[in-house]
This record gives sequence, structure tokens and C-alpha cells, in this order.
Amino acid sequence: MNMADLRHPVAPGLRGEARGPEPMARHVSWRAGGSADRAYSPADLDDLIVFLRGLPAAEPVHMIGLGSNVLVRDGGLRGTVVFTHRALGGLRLEATGAVYAEAGVASPKVARYAALHDLERAEFLAGIPGTVGGALAMNAGCYGGETWDIVTDVTTVDRSGTLRRRARDDYEIAYRRARLKAEGGGRAPEEWFVAAHFALERGSGSGSRRKITELLKRRIATQPLGEPNAGSVFRNPPGEYAARLIESCGLKGHVIGGAEISPKHANFIVNRGSARAADIEALIELAERSVREKYGIALEREVRIVGDPGVTRDR
Repeated sequence: MNMADLRHPVAPGLRGEARGPEPMARHVSWRAGGSADRAYSPADLDDLIVFLRGLPAAEPVHMIGLGSNVLVRDGGLRGTVVFTHRALGGLRLEATGAVYAEAGVASPKVARYAALHDLERAEFLAGIPGTVGGALAMNAGCYGGETWDIVTDVTTVDRSGTLRRRARDDYEIAYRRARLKAEGGGRAPEEWFVAAHFALERGSGSGSRRKITELLKRRIATQPLGEPNAGSVFRNPPGEYAARLIESCGLKGHVIGGAEISPKHANFIVNRGSARAADIEALIELAERSVREKYGIALEREVRIVGDPGVTRDR
């Protein structure tokens, strides 16, 4: 499909691939949900900049990496989805010793790359299933490490295609959250991560590889990696574990439609093969309601739910 197939004008000279409508179940790790109106896979960062500059100002834009923390509702997603994992794949060791990784690079790849160069502190990234862009957006973490603990600065792009280098101090960093600070008392501008520099420490590559292997063994033993899922659904409340709260409500193994709260880990919801997005969302809401009623605790979602409700006709 060529650029003419999109239902809005786009800039000439683009080198990426445009499609629309695009079934999002192919692109999210839950393997469920409806279609996006339009989708674009840029050829590289320069192509992404040209594409953004050519979009109508009112066009909703959704950046998607490996789709590991997003659920698209069955009615589909309005606007344009931009897939970053092929375009933004740069990964290199800088002369300063920092690791430069673009937003489309899978987080585990950064962990392995750091270990290959005898660098430590990035091992935890091996346990994060998404991309660098997603890890930055939600300050993803596991096994004692968080993404922004090792970030020195990031590069972003906005709707006009303008690139900016931003320091860590430009963001409000919290547990599973990273937000650009508002400028001049107004709203923070809409920007997307395209790259980051990670400051790591010299150490033992073999030691890092052992840590990564141990971490992956723990994941295999405790998480339902063999079934479509989106990782942890909820953030852990202060001093608590979301999985323990959900399990104590008797919801482990609970099924709605084709979705199930994993019998292996109660903070995971899996697609048993035929789940609709509505089934998954219903389980999310059930867990929230049950924990709130039993403990008075409001669970906060790690996953993003986007799009319109309704039964899709694309699956």
C-alpha cells in the first residue's frame, strides 16, 4: 500500500511504509484489539521527522514500539500509529563510555550490549520486554533497577519534527512514571522519546552475563512467558505487591471470555487464544474493584488502554 492509500495528505519523499486500516492485534503483545485508522513505519529518524511535519495538526499520533504495555480496544484506534522498533534501532558505545540507544531498540538488547562491553548496571533491562522508548516513558524497572536510574539525557521529537536534547532534570521521575516538566507554568509540550544515553559502570562482562541469565531464569519460573501478555498490569502499591492483593481476592486463574488472570502470576493477564480486548479490560476492572473493596487500595495501571470500545470486525 502506498502513501495515497492514507486518508489524509502526507509529505512527499517519504521512504517508510504506510498502511490503513491496520489490525493492532498484530502489533501488541496481548494479540488482541481492533484496527488503527492509519499506520506508518518510518525508514529511519529522518524519515520520521518528515512524516511528523506532514501530518495535519489535529491528527492523533500514537507511538508504538513492541506493543508490550498497551491494549487497543476492540473498536479500534483513531488517528495514526507510528511503529518505531525498526526505524529507531541505533545502538552504540560513545567515546565517553555511555551507551547510546534509540527508542526502538529492545531493552534486553541494551542489557546484552552493555555486558558485551564490560559495563554494569543495565542487567535489569533484560527483564523488560519492551523497547527503550517505552521503558523511558514509564520508567520501567524490575529486580531492583529502574530505567531512569541510569539515564543521563534523552533526545525527543515533537509534532513539528523538532529534535531536542533534554537532561534528566527536565523530567519528573517517579515509580513507573516519567513526565516532562511544564515550561513557564503551562502544559508540558507533546514530545516522544527517540534516544537516550545510559551512564554505566566499568565492570565484569561475564559477571553481568551471569546476572542476566539468573534474571531470565527467574522470569521463566515466575511469569507466564508462553502466553500473550503485557507484563505487569498494575504498579505495586507502596509497601505491597499488586499480585498478592489480587491473589488474596481469589482471582488467580479467573477467566472472562478468552482472557485469564494468570495462575502463575496474578499481576499478569494472559490471552488464552481467543481473547477480545474487552475481555482483558473486564479482568483489569474486576481486579481493581475487588482490591478496592477488600483493602481500600486503588491499584494503578502500568498498561495503557487506548481506542474505542466495541466489537472489532477485523479479527
